[in-house]
Amino acid sequence: MKLKLFSAIIFSVLLMGCSDKGNADLILFNGNVITLNDNSPRAEAIAVRNDTIVAVGSNREIENYKTDKTEVIDLHGATVIPGFVESHAHFLGTGKALLNLDLSKAENWDEIIATVSDAADNALPGEWIVGRGWHQEKWVEPPYKNFNGYPYNDQLSRATPFNPVMLVHASGHALIANKKAMELAEVNENTPSPRGGDIVRDSSGVLVGVFRENAMELIEKVYDKAFERLSPEKKYAILKKQAEAVMQNALKYGITMFYDAGSDFETIDFFKTLADSGNLKLRLNVMIYDDYDKMKKNLNEYKLIDYGNGFLTVRAIKQFADGALGSRGAWMLEDYSDLPGWRGMSVTPPRKIAQVAELAINNGFQLCTHAIGDRANREVLNVYEKTFKNHPEIDSHSLRWRIEHAQHVSPKDKPRFAEMGIIAAMQGIHATSDAPFVEERLGEKRAREESYCWRDLLNYGTLIANGTDSPVEKLDPIACYYASVTRKTKTGEAFYPEQKMTREEALKSYTINGAYAAFKENQVGSIVAGKLADLTVLSQDITEVPENEIKKTKVLFTIVDGKIVYRNNR
Repeated sequence: MKLKLFSAIIFSVLLMGCSDKGNADLILFNGNVITLNDNSPRAEAIAVRNDTIVAVGSNREIENYKTDKTEVIDLHGATVIPGFVESHAHFLGTGKALLNLDLSKAENWDEIIATVSDAADNALPGEWIVGRGWHQEKWVEPPYKNFNGYPYNDQLSRATPFNPVMLVHASGHALIANKKAMELAEVNENTPSPRGGDIVRDSSGVLVGVFRENAMELIEKVYDKAFERLSPEKKYAILKKQAEAVMQNALKYGITMFYDAGSDFETIDFFKTLADSGNLKLRLNVMIYDDYDKMKKNLNEYKLIDYGNGFLTVRAIKQFADGALGSRGAWMLEDYSDLPGWRGMSVTPPRKIAQVAELAINNGFQLCTHAIGDRANREVLNVYEKTFKNHPEIDSHSLRWRIEHAQHVSPKDKPRFAEMGIIAAMQGIHATSDAPFVEERLGEKRAREESYCWRDLLNYGTLIANGTDSPVEKLDPIACYYASVTRKTKTGEAFYPEQKMTREEALKSYTINGAYAAFKENQVGSIVAGKLADLTVLSQDITEVPENEIKKTKVLFTIVDGKIVYRNNR
């Protein structure tokens, strides 16, 4: 009798356990699940409860989690991956670019003039006209009047006499201003170039209208003042519109976490209001980029980890060592091949980066430093190495400090990333986008040995976190993934293909590696029971389809925190 009673109790407990299983809010079944979990790399179905993955397995196993209230989605063989992690892009910068003039598709300077002229016809006198995306190396022909490929602003100024105009280079490291904008900025022939910047003048000393690196601030600060004169309500409305634009764009591309590559404290305050009101629709990690004295005073107050129900994290500092290769601002060890006597620019002296490095390590912040040229990468590695030696009590690998871009690295410096645990936050799409002018800038030998050397870095054991650097490039992980595994340009030519990633490496660089680079690998980045349900559903398996089919892949669903935030209804 006691035995029967004991058996009945055990049976009841088992039933309770089974019924406890059956309360998933969402089930994805009949899919191809790439988990990036070595213990169980593939599955058919996923069960989600609230914000968490509760089970991953076969269709039959996950069926146990279904109730009458469960939303069940038959994937019909579609592929599920961990949500894409955009490891380096500019959050509000992307929003601005989406709302301002898009100059990225212009094939020549005349097209840009026409676009800006149309905008001026529909603008009030004195209203700023802003655009982004031009790149003189990608035009089918150089402007009729140019200096080192840069157009003079005469034609632009004639087309827009009543409106200040600021057109930012695709790289974000140069801009063209019309005469109206330069007058407001009080820039003339006698204005000196600031340290780490260049007001471009031709060989006769005539102003071209192009501002590179730190010289851009001369124009930008006037534009910023115009924004600051707006009412708080108007400013908030503009920022919110930009944020909504970038989030909608990111979710459409399957991005569930976004690492913002540099915002000041005022912008972070705005991000906090978004988080407080539940208006952050993806996970946002922010690098602080502000004045040193302000950082020294405010770092501890602004250190946020999983703020706003896990949607906002601020635990990193951004610095800049140099500019971009396209604008010849990348700081090189040797002269540019197409501009003898010029080696680019150090936009922040290494001693100042070292000062910020001490601030970061003493306050428990990750340091993320922009370095594109081989000289810039070496100088940053030197700063990091010296900082770590000054703090032998700390394992440098645990800090997860990063070099943003790491595009051109001397062979002597390649092993140093892995040795110190430095993450290379690189953008696969930059290699194929820049390929048409890299050899022109650096020559064949440097291009082959140093440029976008993913394979070499991976072979040394370096962790690469991938991204697009939007709005420099389109916020599209599939296009970036394709570039990472093929290194093929628009013409189909492979740019030093020996440096490409495998498909698994590229997928990890956009998921679990990105999560690790943001200290979140225990929360997201792989599909494992207990992790947050941040998932992306793709129309096909990008790890298996023929190479030329990868770019045809569509995002079907984007899931953040267990909620479907994007559905492709086409």
